[in-house]
Amino acid sequence: MEKKNNVGQEKILLSDYDYYLPKELIGQTPTMPRDHSRLLVVDKIKKEIEHKKFYDILNYLNEGDVLVRNSTKVIPARLIGKKESGAVMEVFLLKRLELNRWECLVRRAKKLKLDQIIIFGDGKLKATLKEVKEDGNRILEFTFNGIFEEIIHELGQMPLPPYITEKLEDGDRYQTVYAQKGESVAAPTAGLHFTDELFEKIVKKGVEVVDVYLEVGLGTFRPVQTENVLEHKMHSETFEVPKKTAEVVNRAKIEGRRIIAVGTTSIRTLESATDNSGKLVATSGDTEIFIYPGYDFKIVDALITNFHLPKSTLLMLVSALSEKDFMFSVYEKAVKEKYKFFSFGDAMFIY
Repeated sequence: MEKKNNVGQEKILLSDYDYYLPKELIGQTPTMPRDHSRLLVVDKIKKEIEHKKFYDILNYLNEGDVLVRNSTKVIPARLIGKKESGAVMEVFLLKRLELNRWECLVRRAKKLKLDQIIIFGDGKLKATLKEVKEDGNRILEFTFNGIFEEIIHELGQMPLPPYITEKLEDGDRYQTVYAQKGESVAAPTAGLHFTDELFEKIVKKGVEVVDVYLEVGLGTFRPVQTENVLEHKMHSETFEVPKKTAEVVNRAKIEGRRIIAVGTTSIRTLESATDNSGKLVATSGDTEIFIYPGYDFKIVDALITNFHLPKSTLLMLVSALSEKDFMFSVYEKAVKEKYKFFSFGDAMFIY
């Protein structure tokens, strides 16, 4: 069910998705409380914007709306260990391939040879290099006594994006309050603004809240390397759409009610799991879906999202949901009004 754009475009220039962002506008610490971040409300039909607080999202949700959130869980994927020689090695878990095998990003990877071992936590966890992939990633096989998940939660660190330079005091702040399961190595950051109390008010208003799962990979932070965007290959991510979610969304679409995605990962999941008739299918698998201007959305009507990096595929996605030039004018106003950008930044509601 992987859908591609079908608009016959031959070239989209990466340089057309650049914008100026002062470094001081990159959010370095999460807002306290979560729902007190700023909210830029964007009416993509009337081409109007409003400046609000995130808790005001309640006033823009209607009875009957369906809010779809990515309830994946972030794991502490950054591990610091040593080779038997004593050399320090940093390992970033990317994707579980088998029970004890992971695709990883290894810093100073050329210093690690096949079958060499990295030791973590005084030997509590060990990793052996088994394979070097063409893209430079490494396949490591882990050995340990006990439960792997418990060990990495003891030894690992939350995998903050490279543009966040301040130390995160509370690792749970890089986790949504509704995270349930999964092995994401980056947070679905649009969801970081929600609190349990806000969800209670949303449900009380008559909004249906359902879950999907997409395990966010490191590719979220990888820049597009080709000037012609259409030559870019998206990273693969594992997703799941539960049966209940498919039933709720399909019923709402038939009845003409809005489907509102919390974050770009929710959009990518929904659009990946939609068949050619526009019906959301309860399924699981891997997706490399690439959404850019010209894409025909099958399911999603509105989006809650953060502000995205220049020249990023996520900026292209939001430019597909709204009109590109208008979206860039919105970003210009956000810079002028000193909104905070990226993972710990402020939010937008595009409807």
